[in-house]
Formats: sequence, structure tokens, C-alpha cells
Amino acid sequence: MAKPDKVAAVAEIAESFRSSSATVVTQYTGLSVSQLSQLRRALGTSAKYRVAKNTLVKRAAEDAGVQGLDGLFVGATAIAFVEGEPVDAAKALRDFAKDNNALVIKGGYMDGKALSVAEIGKIADLESREVLLSKAAGAFKAKLSQAAALFQAPASQVARLAAALEDKQRGATGTEAAEAPAES
Repeated sequence: MAKPDKVAAVAEIAESFRSSSATVVTQYTGLSVSQLSQLRRALGTSAKYRVAKNTLVKRAAEDAGVQGLDGLFVGATAIAFVEGEPVDAAKALRDFAKDNNALVIKGGYMDGKALSVAEIGKIADLESREVLLSKAAGAFKAKLSQAAALFQAPASQVARLAAALEDKQRGATGTEAAEAPAES
């Protein structure tokens, strides 16, 4: 018979799998409680970091339809359920793991696909959504400025040509006028 608290834990973990944009499975053996608190603060609101029993996590993953992670649920396992941007959470975990060798990233899950440690590293190397959006906006603005200059160029060329012709005509009539009194 399944105990009600374990059933509730499996249901809660399964719901976390379903509602997360990504998950990162880690091994936390050797981290102190204060270090785990630091990690949770580093993740901020972008992810929930949860320590769970492997058997419960396996059942919850199966209930949620998450496949390909069973091999990761060995040893002391904790999962970061990413609720915000996967890039921010991956960066926070990678940076924390660099400073604390006891945290080991095992793999993850995103968009219906299991992720390797290398793929999580690539996600962590990406720039945040805000930075990418601002770069795109800057590129659009630059293209619009180039288009405005391109559309303005023919009109300004015509204006410069007209001014040059006018100057040339003034110069031609001015030399004729200057030459005419000299001839008389």
C-alpha cells in the first residue's frame, strides 16, 4: 500500500515536471545546508530547487510523461524545476557548480527532450532573453536608419545637383557680365 504522504509527494513532483519550462537534475552530495540555501538564493524566482527520493522522482516523471531521465536518478538527487527562463537557471547552476565542486549537474529535460550536461552548458552560455531582445531591437533600429538614409539620398542628391547647377549658372552669367564691360 502506498502511503498518502508519498502519493502526495509524487503528485506534487509530477505537477512540477508538467508546469516547468525545463528541469535540471543535480547531485548535491557534500553540500551543507547553508550552501543549499545559497544555491536557492542564486536561482531566485526562476527555479525551485527540490531534494527528493529517486523512487518518488522516477514515478513522478513517469506520471508526467517525462522520459529519458531514469539513468540520472542515482545517488543524492535534487532537481531544479525551472519556472522562468532556462538560461538564467542554467547559468546560476553552472556558476554555483564552478564555485562548489560538490554540486554536480547530471542532465536535464526541456521541450520534451532529455538534455546532456554539455547541452545544459550551451544553454547557460546563451545570453538572457532581455539581452537578445535588446540586440534585436538595436539591429531593427539600425536597419530602419539605413532605410531612411537610403530613401533620403535621392532627394538630397537632387537638391545638391540643383544647387550646383545654380552655382554654375551664376558663375557663367557673372563671368559674362564681368567680360562684357571689359569689351566696351
